[in-house]
Amino acid sequence: MSGIAGIARPGMRAQVETMLSKLSHRGPEKYEIIEAPEATLGVVARDQATVSLLTDQNLAQDAHGGFHCAQAQGTEHGVQLKRDPLGVVPLYYGSLPDGDIAFASEVKALLPVTAEVEELLPGHTLDDEGLRSYFHLSRLPEYELSLDEYIQGLRSRLETAVERRVGDGEFGSWLSGGLDSSSLAALARPYTPTLYTFAAGVEGSQDLEYARQVADHLDADHNEVVVDLSDMLSALPDVIYHLESFDAWLVRSSITNYLVAKRASDFVPAVFSGEGGDELFAGYDYLKDLPSDSLADELVDITGRLHNTALQRVDRCASAHGTVAYVSFLDASVVDWAFHIPAEYKLHDGVEKWILRKAVADLLPESVVSRPKAKFWQGAGVEEQIAEYVEGQISDTEFEHERLLSNGLRLNSKEELYYYRLFREHFGDIEDLSWMGRTKGTPVS
Repeated sequence: MSGIAGIARPGMRAQVETMLSKLSHRGPEKYEIIEAPEATLGVVARDQATVSLLTDQNLAQDAHGGFHCAQAQGTEHGVQLKRDPLGVVPLYYGSLPDGDIAFASEVKALLPVTAEVEELLPGHTLDDEGLRSYFHLSRLPEYELSLDEYIQGLRSRLETAVERRVGDGEFGSWLSGGLDSSSLAALARPYTPTLYTFAAGVEGSQDLEYARQVADHLDADHNEVVVDLSDMLSALPDVIYHLESFDAWLVRSSITNYLVAKRASDFVPAVFSGEGGDELFAGYDYLKDLPSDSLADELVDITGRLHNTALQRVDRCASAHGTVAYVSFLDASVVDWAFHIPAEYKLHDGVEKWILRKAVADLLPESVVSRPKAKFWQGAGVEEQIAEYVEGQISDTEFEHERLLSNGLRLNSKEELYYYRLFREHFGDIEDLSWMGRTKGTPVS
């Protein structure tokens, strides 16, 4: 795990040190200020070897394995920023009053030096010549292959994507008991003598039950975080601080994720996480209602939206505790293959992620292979408790009075207003929130 921050001007050590202090959780062991000819770059990391390598190259980089990274490179004119094609790793930037560019892995590290914050979009670079795209996610033509060839191609690419990230075997897996996280845990199992798995939910939740089944099947060292409403409410201020969002669906799905990530950090420096499986292989219920000829385009669209929603949750929950989360479904080779697979193999006779189920059927219990998709917070048992609590905290009058923010943004629900109040306590009244993602299809009340 690492984080980066800097300013495209030399001699800005004090300012960059302040910025890095806001990112200390991302690299709790080492940090370095890099004095490039025309920029001051900062890195926080878990190990000195990484910091030394980057210093030698006038490069600040936050890398999550398998080409998922964000980087800042010192140039003769200042700095060049670059973010990975899908935005697995975060990067933001803004202009100082004199026009110099500042950048950081998280918004909280930019706010001490500028109120102008922009998200560097996935697949983009930024330097003195401007903002440019080097990658665009798009629909790909189908291959002329048999079903078995598609299945075997998917399995082999998933195996390779996991192998690229196992390193020295010090890793675990967040485990919801769903198909995606279970598949990665099973594929990673041969690479470590002890696989640590971590699940969270309220007592009696589906996620805890299915995760136990998978952990037993894989002979894993399984760890559970059983939470109640009090635990979730206590965690909320920290969740929103690290998440940097008040989007209701995103926050709701981050609460148990944050708590399980905290537990995992006591055991391993890295975990596998199943993000991307639903978007690549049609895991959501609403997709069943779409015309078949629009499904492929919709999957491209929702995959392209991951960077400031689900991937933000994964990054912030892991980095809050100094760990890294590997998202092997979003390995470049897996994504490319997935977008060549015919849509009818993904959503087949009403069964979501049908081809993925076929590809990993031999690795998991049949009950897990056939388990229907549940939203993260639903499986963990969060939704009902949070909704009922918030309903009692905010009156209809308060909601109508406060739901329209001064910048024109309209809050969708009482739950979102509750989260916004906590967000504002941390970050104040930020006028421009265009960098903050909103979950597609969020219901409005």
